[in-house]
Amino acid sequence: MSLKSRSAMVVGAGIAGIQAALDLADMGVKVHLIEESATIGGRMPQLDKTFPTNDCSMCILAPKMSESVRHPNITIHIKSKVESVEGLPGDFKVKIIEEAKYVDPEKCVSCGICEDKCPVKVDDEFDMNLRKRGAISRYFLQSIPAEYTIDKEKCLYLTKGVCKICEKVCPAGAIRYEDVDKTIELSVGAVILSTGIDTFNPIHFGNLGYKRFSNVVTSLEFERMLSASGPMGGHVVKFNDHKEPKTLAFIQCVGSRDESIDHNYCSSACCMFAIKEAIIATEHIKGLKSSIFYMDIRAFGKDFDKYYENAKNKYGVQFIKSKVSDISENEDGSLTLKYVYENGDIQYKEFDMVVLAVGLQPRKGMPELAEKLDIKLNEYGFCRSDAYTPLTTSREGIYVCGAMNAPKDIPESVVSASGAVAEATKYLRLERQKLTDPKDAPKEIPVAGVRPRIGTFVCHCGINIAGVVDVKAVAENAKDLPNVEHSEDLMYACSPDGLDIIKKRIKEQNLNRVVVAACTPRTHEPLFRETINEAGLNPYLFEMANIRDQCSWAHQNEPELATEKSKDLMAMAVGKAKELKALDRLPIDINPKALIVGAGLAGMVAADTLATAGHEVYLVERENKLGGNMRNIFFNFGKDPQKHLADYIERVENNKHIHLYKNTEVKKIDGYVGNFETLIVEKESKKETTFDHGVTIIATGADEHETQEYKYGETSTIVTQVEFERMLKNKKFPKKPKTVVMIQCVGSREEGKMYCSRICCTKAVKNASVLKDMMPNTNVYIVYRDMRTYGFREKYYTELRDKGTMFVHYSPEKKPEVTLVDEMNPDSGVNVTVFDPIMDKEVQITADMLVLSVAVDPKKDNIDTARMLKIPLNADGVFLEAHAKLRPVDFATDGVFLCGLAHGPKDMDESLMQAKAAASRALTFLNKKQILAEGTITEVNDTRCTGCGYCEITCAYNAIAVDPEKEIAIVNDALCKGCGACVASCRCGALDLRGFTNEQLYSTFDSLALTEELEIF
Repeated sequence: MSLKSRSAMVVGAGIAGIQAALDLADMGVKVHLIEESATIGGRMPQLDKTFPTNDCSMCILAPKMSESVRHPNITIHIKSKVESVEGLPGDFKVKIIEEAKYVDPEKCVSCGICEDKCPVKVDDEFDMNLRKRGAISRYFLQSIPAEYTIDKEKCLYLTKGVCKICEKVCPAGAIRYEDVDKTIELSVGAVILSTGIDTFNPIHFGNLGYKRFSNVVTSLEFERMLSASGPMGGHVVKFNDHKEPKTLAFIQCVGSRDESIDHNYCSSACCMFAIKEAIIATEHIKGLKSSIFYMDIRAFGKDFDKYYENAKNKYGVQFIKSKVSDISENEDGSLTLKYVYENGDIQYKEFDMVVLAVGLQPRKGMPELAEKLDIKLNEYGFCRSDAYTPLTTSREGIYVCGAMNAPKDIPESVVSASGAVAEATKYLRLERQKLTDPKDAPKEIPVAGVRPRIGTFVCHCGINIAGVVDVKAVAENAKDLPNVEHSEDLMYACSPDGLDIIKKRIKEQNLNRVVVAACTPRTHEPLFRETINEAGLNPYLFEMANIRDQCSWAHQNEPELATEKSKDLMAMAVGKAKELKALDRLPIDINPKALIVGAGLAGMVAADTLATAGHEVYLVERENKLGGNMRNIFFNFGKDPQKHLADYIERVENNKHIHLYKNTEVKKIDGYVGNFETLIVEKESKKETTFDHGVTIIATGADEHETQEYKYGETSTIVTQVEFERMLKNKKFPKKPKTVVMIQCVGSREEGKMYCSRICCTKAVKNASVLKDMMPNTNVYIVYRDMRTYGFREKYYTELRDKGTMFVHYSPEKKPEVTLVDEMNPDSGVNVTVFDPIMDKEVQITADMLVLSVAVDPKKDNIDTARMLKIPLNADGVFLEAHAKLRPVDFATDGVFLCGLAHGPKDMDESLMQAKAAASRALTFLNKKQILAEGTITEVNDTRCTGCGYCEITCAYNAIAVDPEKEIAIVNDALCKGCGACVASCRCGALDLRGFTNEQLYSTFDSLALTEELEIF
């Protein structure tokens, strides 16, 4: 029996580290979060927006940062490094070195006077050296922890014994020059590494002019230029004349896909990064013309292709498939690009600015860390992991997530973080937790019968809001609204500083209700509710006005109207706030069992993970065999997927905690988080079984697209990749193939299916490679739109080219044409005619076989599952997660999770990671005995209810029903989701939604009418 501990260590506090720490902490594990810099957050705070939703990066990250610093189970160690990890899994002895900060964090009030007065100014790393900071500084304005530290290598006193100005001006007496490094020893059961990535420095690519020409910048530098909180406040100008650029060029794959520097991998995020920056820049600068020079556009993520098409069609971004060989500077500071088309034609084009889309590479200190931890690195310097165990390192008990083991976008990093937690639980002692009140929680302030005293706070959000809305005017206007006792504007209301100010004003001004005008309540309302609760107010005495989405974003070209609308929204929020009442939250018991729908790879991995953690699992599969789509995968670049599949099937079938139902369908799922009830039916016997469970994981997979394109179905020599892979396995073909053509994007990336099926390019490369190994003299042609072999898959693409495979690019306007060699003999072979851009003419390839890389389609019965669980689908019929970036395996419906192909097309390793992640997220509920329901639920006025039952018919959650004896409607508080559908449908006005009562809504509308009357007079 392995040792198990109640604590864990997470190294690196970017978004992956934060997610891992939060998941562990929510399971009751004590977490030590180690961060080398002076703040948590990693790279994400440097970003302006995130694709494909264009959410403000800090707006969505800040609540998670605040949650981690507030969580009682998380201890954050900033400016700290791991020195050693010794011992065995379950009982690691860890030594970390915490560098001296020279500022007392308990005394520092983050006033910033010290930095203003500091005579030493150094390049600001956070802003990519585009502005200066003091030798004493805060990493960035919204940093967490919100404290200043001294750079000992730059400080005049610490290096030369002179100055001490910061000590003299500090009003809190927080400076402590005598501070020294500390050694901290910890005992932990498991270690999760999430140290992140660095961006490539193109300084040695002299032909691209970086650091030689002022208007050549990297993509991360340009991101800081675009950012509302950046050195230019989001107003991009050229460096030579400080005028707005009119033309902008992006050069892709700088430091990626480059064998000359041993970076023969794709950095995965750069294409979308550039597209996003081009879109945002076009929104910032009227009339801007952007061009992206690329080899392949790798928009392989969920909804990425739609974003890519939107950039072309709505924003006019020009995409030029070519290779830029040289950049020269003109007398006026503009830049001339020399680039080469596929056919060898050389072209020149002039631009005001050039952005180098730099690749991602391992952190600088990776070799040193690997040596200290005794873990192996791969050929590129990333942490080594295996395709079938993508979250494990070479040392048992130490796991990896985020971009530390491969370049990743944010959602993949978040998924891998939760997945690594699931792996780590093997060495952690998990116990189901009771609901407890924090020991230091203040006594709730009674407000019943007390006159409303409202505090209003208006957020600048850098220039996200203040760049359009006159924030100070909105705050000033709010002072005159009825019942408002205090009003002020805050730079970042969701930052620790802003939250502390709100709590401070509640106590100073004796406020009993709070209104914040800022971003969307969808991401920020829980944070602000928790904040006022810490100050002693019931969390439901809070109201929010969304003046970002509804004002500054919606009316960015009409600042005056946006400001007036913001004032109206604030007035309406205040009107509602004065009628708010304290609400109670009902405890809900959590059933510690889980339902998993679908027993392909993802479903089996999720089931095995939960069962290993000690929970009972009901695993339901509609087919009579386990394995799903993985049963059709026989090769994986030298490894045997079927052996891996057989191992999982054996583990699932022999696990006493897993109740397996094959050839069975889910007919009905009722209930709510913690208390679901499911009815299943065995397809042959029609036997029905009902069981209860606390969470549900959707792992229903996807289907191979059924196509009629390219004469599929007319001959045995035209097959799909799935069919071809089985032929390769069995070594049986309609005829011995001397020439094989593969056509990509069949049924993908076109009207009605505007998404990339993600796996097709890698599958084609894999099958072509197997064929070339089996029959080296076979000619293979891959006809493609963009080769999307992202990440380390690029290596296999390169190797296949070296084996002599020909790659022919086509555009959707000139799709390949297919005819039979002999119409009278369907098996005679095919002619494929395609325009070859290298030869600059149409070519005809006569092939013995044509292999179609067809799309991955969502399951047709997704809609039935969605209805049962009240979970959404996107426009493509794929399940829609709660948030594209930060909640990629959660649904908005609590207690329901998704993974694998049900979430969208993905490779085996990605399905495996997401299955582990879904199990991890499920464990955050299953390891609790109770949770609190929402307070915003429907209540019934008995004297008005006639028992008509219309509300019962309307309710999608079966939360309201007519009592046959009392003949009035009764609400199940735990089931009610507060959607308000029943309230709207009630014919006799007997229903009210707490938090949205008639009185509160009337007051909201009356407040708007009042502002209009004031404008008239």
